[in-house]
Amino acid sequence: MENLPIDINYNKLLDWLINRRHCGQQWPPVAADWAEILRLYEKDSVFLAEAAQMLARNVNYEIPAVKKQIARCQQLQKECERKETELANNAADLRKKYAASCRQIGIEGQKIKTELAALVRDLPADFDRIAASSQELAEAVKYYDAFVAFLTGSEQPPKDSLQILKFVQSRGNVTAYEWRTGTPPEVVEEQSIRIDTSDEQDDTQQTEDIDWGAGDDNGSIDFGEEIDFGIAEITVESGGQEVEGNGDSIDWGDVGTDSASLPEEKGVARGDDALSVLDNPNTRNLFIDDLMELESFLSQRIAELHAPDVAMSGNQFQGAPAIVQLNAETVEEMEGKVQGLLGQLTSVQMQHLMLIRSSPRYVDRLRDSLRQTLVNADKLVLNSKTMSSRRREALQEEQLLEPRLDALRQHTRTLQAQLEVEIAEKYKGRKVNIMGEINMI
Repeated sequence: MENLPIDINYNKLLDWLINRRHCGQQWPPVAADWAEILRLYEKDSVFLAEAAQMLARNVNYEIPAVKKQIARCQQLQKECERKETELANNAADLRKKYAASCRQIGIEGQKIKTELAALVRDLPADFDRIAASSQELAEAVKYYDAFVAFLTGSEQPPKDSLQILKFVQSRGNVTAYEWRTGTPPEVVEEQSIRIDTSDEQDDTQQTEDIDWGAGDDNGSIDFGEEIDFGIAEITVESGGQEVEGNGDSIDWGDVGTDSASLPEEKGVARGDDALSVLDNPNTRNLFIDDLMELESFLSQRIAELHAPDVAMSGNQFQGAPAIVQLNAETVEEMEGKVQGLLGQLTSVQMQHLMLIRSSPRYVDRLRDSLRQTLVNADKLVLNSKTMSSRRREALQEEQLLEPRLDALRQHTRTLQAQLEVEIAEKYKGRKVNIMGEINMI
């Protein structure tokens, strides 16, 4: 029996010492004199009780508390690293979105208002180019007229068929006055708008004056895929297309000139009448309507020509003019040309430029909307840096806690070993094992 080891749970060590009268239930506080302290500690084995109490406190409270702090620091580092990466990626996405939005509008995004003003200045030339391109639809228009005339049994198509499209094909992008009256104006009182770009200019030229009567002929720009860049919801003049986004609607105020309110003078084109057919919102929408009507007709004919019973339906066109009996490939080619012209007039860039034409103040709204994307990206970058700073702080705190934990572990193991030796001496050298969670710290 004397050779059997004594196993004592670390948490019951103090009670074990008291029950076996190795030390009393009460022991005096620390004395000032070290010799007195040593004598008091050795008397009634008070030092064993003190060491046992310290051992239990370290295992039950001190070491778990430090471990919990270290775990919290490690968790904070992981969360900060995840948020740091997420915020940085979101910021990069916003910058890509800004660049894509600028490409879609056809600008570089360095001086937004100045670049937009330059594009608006080129609008008349773009409209003239579109009007010239409408000549390519001559065969499609003839096909439409011949088809309508054949079905109605008339020798001539209706007079109101594709009126403004035919007008532009024959006369070009002339003034709305000439479209309305049928005669060219003797005097054109051209309109101009002023886009204030002083906040973007480094020289003395502060304001862009745009003359709508002239413009350079520039090639079309490929804007890639359509991207929603979050500007306000706006409706381009009645009958036109819409640009969707989020934000407040634009207050147009008293913008533009109502030609009906101006006294009409024979031979003088002023107000909206002085604008070209494609520049004037009303006539431009009529032109777009004609293109959409022609496109719908061609799409329907393509569907009919590809239908399974096309052979039977072809019997009704026996005796029809050759132009009515075109094959599907020819009609599809016509449809492609119509869609190409429609795409130029209804592109995102064209819609924005026409909105600027209607209200120069829209330039500021568009500029602010685009800039807000960059502002949001900068905020995300700042937040990402904040997360990085917090992560580094958590790492530093962990590095400070690790030595403290190691010291606590070492001190606890030393206490355990000393207690086992002291208790063994009281039992004639029998081996003593202090058991429990102390062996898993």
